[in-house]
Amino acid sequence: MRRLLPCLFSVACAAGVAAGEREAEAPRSVGGFDVKNLDPSVDPCVDFYRYACGGWRKANPIPADQTRWGRFNELAERNRSVLHDILEQVKDAKPGRSPIEAKVGDYYAACMDESGIEKQGLRPVAPVLAAVEAVESKGDLFRRLGDHEAHALPALFRFGSAPDLHDSRRTVASLGQGGLGLPDRDDYLKDDPKSKEKREKYLEHVSRLLELSGEGAARAAADAQTVLRIETALASAHLDRVALRDPRNRDNPMTVDELEQLAPGFDWRGFLAATGAPRFTRVNLASRKYFLETSGLVDATPMQDWKTYLRWHVVRAAAPYLGSGFVKEDFRFNREYLNGAREMEPRWKRCVQAADRALGDALGRLYVEKTFGPEGKARVRQMIEAITAALREDIESLPWMTPETKTKAQAKLRAFNTSKVGYPEEWKDYRTVEVRRDDYFGNSRRAEMFEIERAHQRIDKPTDRTLWGMTPPTVNAYYNSANNEIVFPAGILQPPFFDRSMDDAVNFGGIGVVIGHEYTHGFDDQGSKFDPEGNLENWWTPDDLKAFQERTDCIAREYEGFVSVKDPASGDVHLNGRLTLGENTADNGGLRVAYRALLKTLEGRKRTPVDGHTEEQRFFLGFANVWCQNVTEQAARQLAQTDPHSPGEFRVVGSVGNMEEFKEAFGCKAGQAMVRENACRAW
Repeated sequence: MRRLLPCLFSVACAAGVAAGEREAEAPRSVGGFDVKNLDPSVDPCVDFYRYACGGWRKANPIPADQTRWGRFNELAERNRSVLHDILEQVKDAKPGRSPIEAKVGDYYAACMDESGIEKQGLRPVAPVLAAVEAVESKGDLFRRLGDHEAHALPALFRFGSAPDLHDSRRTVASLGQGGLGLPDRDDYLKDDPKSKEKREKYLEHVSRLLELSGEGAARAAADAQTVLRIETALASAHLDRVALRDPRNRDNPMTVDELEQLAPGFDWRGFLAATGAPRFTRVNLASRKYFLETSGLVDATPMQDWKTYLRWHVVRAAAPYLGSGFVKEDFRFNREYLNGAREMEPRWKRCVQAADRALGDALGRLYVEKTFGPEGKARVRQMIEAITAALREDIESLPWMTPETKTKAQAKLRAFNTSKVGYPEEWKDYRTVEVRRDDYFGNSRRAEMFEIERAHQRIDKPTDRTLWGMTPPTVNAYYNSANNEIVFPAGILQPPFFDRSMDDAVNFGGIGVVIGHEYTHGFDDQGSKFDPEGNLENWWTPDDLKAFQERTDCIAREYEGFVSVKDPASGDVHLNGRLTLGENTADNGGLRVAYRALLKTLEGRKRTPVDGHTEEQRFFLGFANVWCQNVTEQAARQLAQTDPHSPGEFRVVGSVGNMEEFKEAFGCKAGQAMVRENACRAW
């Protein structure tokens, strides 16, 4: 499943305007798009991103509590304010609240009760830490790991459920690599100065949190070294992020008996029994390498060291839900050091986000009632239909694809599920989730346990294709290869992605490109490996597959040339063209099909320039507008290493530089920066 935001961003969607619907009303430069965002001193053919976003970037520095600030963040803040208003109205235990209002209101109230949380100290996690201390044997360790997995305190690896890669109609048990405290496996393995510094800062962070949990300074420092040693061994067994993108590397089905033979160092029976999951006989490993290589580590590591490691991961997971000392240290390392935030977000913002994560359908239902009606879905449907027709024509026009493969591609396009717009048809029922006004940590665990149990109960059952991977207020969208579906939460279906006061050109450049982006994910370098039913199945002829790979290789090489952080001292940070290949392919394809859809919509209309720009120019300006952003150097470094999405600047200049239509729209000449001599194109 793809998630764009940090998932900031997997490009998203908004609503569309039917052809001819707005002809009687003159378009206005207000709402989601404003010419003040532009920097007219810049030649659009030299640097289109600076031209389209220079004004906005100058007027919108990064707030102190953020690590990057863009149009996505603006919309997310507006949505968060709506959720804040809702939660403030229902947080008090007074008569008249509905069951849903009481549930989300009490959760939010417990989070906002800082004094109560402070008074509790370590009591919320004391029983968990005591259970860790009681571990004496390997059997104890794996029973404890299974219990922690069930209670949303995972360590060492991840366990859950996912559609069978070869029969998406069935859901199977799944095991994946994990167990790290730093963001990426390379943080443990690389020897450059920045990586070494990060590990030193991590040691300080681990030591400080362990001290807060009751350890003496000397023991905490020694335990931090133990944690780093174990996690480094785990990291060396991890597949890197590029390898994990390939579903063939994640395709390792086997019986439980075969799993025990592959990784005999793990007590699988004890672990699985402790998770509470139903019995099963087959499981898929998302990384065979990880379990094969870490099996020997279990017996080679003293049990006391495993207890230290496990204690750390409990404290690490609990820190945001405990007193101010834990919260501040969690911020200091994860937000301030790793990502460059200067201040902690206000408590209410963090509590709104926590309520959305924990009880997303309940809070989302209240959000939808206040912000998104049936007419919103209808407008989005119109835009999706226009993009679908454009993609159908695009596939037929591809000069490098043979009719045989085109027939298969069209079959996959027809099979797309496009019904998930705005919010689920059926809402989750949280009645079994206990929420107490004086137990923030417990509330968070019980809400997570509710989701974990739901996931476990799906094992060996028909795949539930009604499930959503994002909550309704989320400013994002995604493509799910197993379901062959595109999904657009209500949170993103508004300016700057879609604005009813704007002309069609701007809206097709915004939400239209988002829809095209998610569609194209079904045909990117990895999505193209799945058939119309969501099964891992090759549907390409050998020659067409080779031609397609040549085109995606071109995109990968192109984006590897972009520099995310300029650093003459220790070396520039380039984008990882293979890590970002799927998103870059989707950006390029989405831009093309949305442009094609716009031209079809404009057929027979009277062309009227707005603010001196033609419809074609405003389309590209609308596209760039949603990617205007500023980012801290720390966050830019982190994202270049871990994020499958390119920064906003390169999503814009990379895509428009590959389009002859952009050159024509702005009258660019050969040799100018936005005119790529050897343009890349897959779709």
